[in-house]
Amino acid sequence: MINVAVIGYGFAGRSFHSYLVGLDEGLNLHTISTRNPERQALARKEYPNVSVVGDFEEVLSNDAIDLVVLATPHNTHRDLAVQAMNAGKNVVTDKIISMNEQEAIEMAQASEDNGVLFSVFHNRRWDWDYLTMQKVIADGYLGTPYLFESAIMRYGQPGRWRGVKEESGGILYDWGAHLVDQALQLVDSRIDHIYCQIQDNKWDTDIGSYVQLNLNFENGVIYRVEVGNLSMYHRPRFHALGDEGAFVKTGIDPQEPFMKEGRIDDAVEEEQHHAQIWTNVGDKKHFSIPSVRGSWRGYYRNVAETLVGKAELIVTPAQMVRLMRVYDAAMLSAERGQSIPLGI
Repeated sequence: MINVAVIGYGFAGRSFHSYLVGLDEGLNLHTISTRNPERQALARKEYPNVSVVGDFEEVLSNDAIDLVVLATPHNTHRDLAVQAMNAGKNVVTDKIISMNEQEAIEMAQASEDNGVLFSVFHNRRWDWDYLTMQKVIADGYLGTPYLFESAIMRYGQPGRWRGVKEESGGILYDWGAHLVDQALQLVDSRIDHIYCQIQDNKWDTDIGSYVQLNLNFENGVIYRVEVGNLSMYHRPRFHALGDEGAFVKTGIDPQEPFMKEGRIDDAVEEEQHHAQIWTNVGDKKHFSIPSVRGSWRGYYRNVAETLVGKAELIVTPAQMVRLMRVYDAAMLSAERGQSIPLGI
């Protein structure tokens, strides 16, 4: 049994990490660490058999703890992760891994130097919509894809630290971290150049209200990521075009509301959000399909199996360093108003 400490008991620490860790048979939720007295009381109420502490040092000095999970603001990830790995702990950080590529490199290096596991919580590789699009492409309905559009467009002011650029990194660093990660996993090609635009309107924050990132791959694929918090219209989650077909998927992966209720395995998707496909392949030219069912439990299952030598790590430090190289270029592109070559 692998003993786990979750650092932070806000929304991510409570609803995602503590809950999902507790579901895995190979992991034991051993400790929750938060400096907030009210959250300490809540954690003790919800997990009476789990140790609740306020000091990160207590976690690092406890030899019983094998894995440290960081559910803290983005700007804390590098320092806390390196500190934990230097103490001999395996580490998972919530996304986004860090504020820039250099921090990600330092985190990856700490993992290598100390011989410990390091990964980032990209649970949305197990999203139903993403898995469905992968299957549709593999089944050949699109032919050769040439355009992907991935969007999360909502209306509402971001709260707490997520609305503070110094702590969060900006609008692309929250939901966008998942969208860019999915793009890098889906398209088997190096990125030739990128172009990023960020707008800032209405809300009393400094993170931006809209971002569009165009990833231009060397194989000709264009992958467009859009994230907005000032959109009264929710664009399709995915829109993909190939030389033989088209794919449109609306709605958001259904697991989160069920997870909040403590029953993620009961997640269901409304039929109106089934993927729509138009294709020249096969007899049917237009049809819908139910989503491929994934589970966010798969992330921690992989971490647990990797730690006992039964699997290879799915979300790796090298992947995350590449992700942050894209982010650094995106911020430079937005600042300069021009395309930035990459070649990665």
